[in-house]
Amino acid sequence: MALIRTIQIDPATRLGVWKIGEEEGFFRERVNIDPGVHHPHKRLQHFAGRYLLVELFPDLPVHEIRVLDSRKPYIPGNPYYFSISHCGDFAAAIVSTREHVGIDIENVQPKIGRVAHKFLAEREQQFISGIRKLEHQTVCWSAKEAVYKWYGLGGLDFKANMQLQAFPLQQTGMLVCDFLKEDKMACLNMQYIIDNNLCLAWTAGENKQPNEP
Repeated sequence: MALIRTIQIDPATRLGVWKIGEEEGFFRERVNIDPGVHHPHKRLQHFAGRYLLVELFPDLPVHEIRVLDSRKPYIPGNPYYFSISHCGDFAAAIVSTREHVGIDIENVQPKIGRVAHKFLAEREQQFISGIRKLEHQTVCWSAKEAVYKWYGLGGLDFKANMQLQAFPLQQTGMLVCDFLKEDKMACLNMQYIIDNNLCLAWTAGENKQPNEP
């Protein structure tokens, strides 16, 4: 259908959300790649995500994208850092020429609440809103998924390696994630939006020292 949201985070970083209403041929006219995906809707999501990258940064060489064993897409020797997420008929992407980024888009749905104990530490569960519990849990899940993509190497424990500082739930808000792993320690600034039962979360910057939990 169209690019329904864009955010210019800073001069070097931009994100967008696309509502997919087109056929595959629409995207192939501009991003004619072989995605290696057989499921029709997943292939459509794949094309929409790549198309969105070029919408955000027209010079991004989408045909040079490669995928690590951890499934993180990247462009060898290129100055673009990017992350893509899909959910139903939506594709989201963030691109930066400054530093590593991560993005995630999710439906607010009961299954996230059912597995919240698997990705939220006890300290994190204590600050979850009692009134809007599922939305708050979804923001936490989406934020950690975005951090997972920011890191890009896999092998993360969602409780131990990604610890969210307490934050109040709002329709649009900010939060901080302490990333604690042997090979990397960082304090990530994050933002999120909840709109029409969708949650969008992203990180586009880090401080150099993590805050103590």
